Amino acid sequence: MARGAVTARRPPICAGIGPLIIESLDHEGRGVARAGGKVVFVDGALPGERVTARILRGKPSFDSAQVESVLRGSSYRVTPRCRHFGQCGGCSLQHLDPSAQVAAKQRILEDNLWHIGRVRAETMLRAVYGQPWEYRHRARLSVRYVAKKAGVLVGFHEKRSSYVADMRSCEVMPRRISDLIVPLRELVGRLSIRERLPQIEVACGDRVDVLVLRVLEPPSPADGALLREFADRHGVQLWLQPKGPDSARPFHPLEGPPLDYRLPESGISMPFRPTEFTQVNLPLNRILVRRALQLLNPRPGERIADFFCGLGNFALPIAHRGASVVGYEGSVALLDRAQANARHNGLEAAVDFLVSDLFQATPGWIEGQGYFDKWLVDPPRDGAVELVKSLPHGEGGPRRIVYVSCNPATLARDAGILVHVKGCRLRAAGVLNMFPHTSHVESVALFERA
Repeated sequence: MARGAVTARRPPICAGIGPLIIESLDHEGRGVARAGGKVVFVDGALPGERVTARILRGKPSFDSAQVESVLRGSSYRVTPRCRHFGQCGGCSLQHLDPSAQVAAKQRILEDNLWHIGRVRAETMLRAVYGQPWEYRHRARLSVRYVAKKAGVLVGFHEKRSSYVADMRSCEVMPRRISDLIVPLRELVGRLSIRERLPQIEVACGDRVDVLVLRVLEPPSPADGALLREFADRHGVQLWLQPKGPDSARPFHPLEGPPLDYRLPESGISMPFRPTEFTQVNLPLNRILVRRALQLLNPRPGERIADFFCGLGNFALPIAHRGASVVGYEGSVALLDRAQANARHNGLEAAVDFLVSDLFQATPGWIEGQGYFDKWLVDPPRDGAVELVKSLPHGEGGPRRIVYVSCNPATLARDAGILVHVKGCRLRAAGVLNMFPHTSHVESVALFERA
């Protein structure tokens, strides 16, 4: 009977609810409201708005909903630029002015630092905006042949769905790539392996655009001719990936400019494979590297650790400033790339790269690496909790730590350890809008020993 009473109090799925007053945005870009003692997350609603909504999913402590009507709109609400917004799951905030998006992300960072880490930055850095459109230089597009329609879909998944959105353009990818979506649909539809090609990965460099086709069986000779003709006509390089990421190989053309990006302030060129990790937003990555180096202030003669160094995105510019750098990374393939990039830029004498599982870091292991003047830490979304817990106390540790984060919650957790346990000061923090029109929050923080 008690269970029946609890169930009866939950709004039925698809039931209307409201009016609701939207208080803030959550980490997924949904409006946050309260009704009947429960939190309601409203997709499509903005702070300060008064809306009605439709319940999509009900839980004992919260409901998930979709906005139905906006009774009082925010002054920051704008018309989405993309015709597929609302269906495609690639963007969640195109209805919010880009400047307001950045302000909201800055508040999310500040709120996480305080509510999770119980810390506040002494200085909030000026937010970095960048270009809000055509910024996405990497993408993983799903492909699906729909037999009933005798057609092919190429694009991101629909919101809250495994279905592929019926896309014909994308406003956040470079125009030249967006213009390929329809030709790609037509190309795949003509291939004999159209039902065995589930994914196309896009990687744009400064000199060439690469499309990696995930093929579950080899293309036929006729398929090969179609692929080569497509690559020549559209000025792209096609790769084929029969198995895991390491199996990807160039298909056509076999000769041409390398896939790379440049860091002009350091005069550094970074070649990479299209399946290797690089930042999605290359222009913002240049600004991120510049800001991180400004905060780190590497100097000749210093010994600096670059934890989660990847292919050397920070390590090589630091070495270019005259410091001695040790880069740590768990991926052997990425470290091989980092070493090749150091040789490519004439910096191999200034940088060492070591394979390390940084999620298993211990104080003893850190002590065994020797003294570092400074640390740069750029972890994945899980953060670097074991690493910061292993930070030496007193004079044995670095004087300065620059922490680059793609997850404000784990940054806040680690910041709490650095400040309250390790005796650091959070001197500065701020966001960079690496992913406009999404809820993704990229940030950087500066810690110094007290």
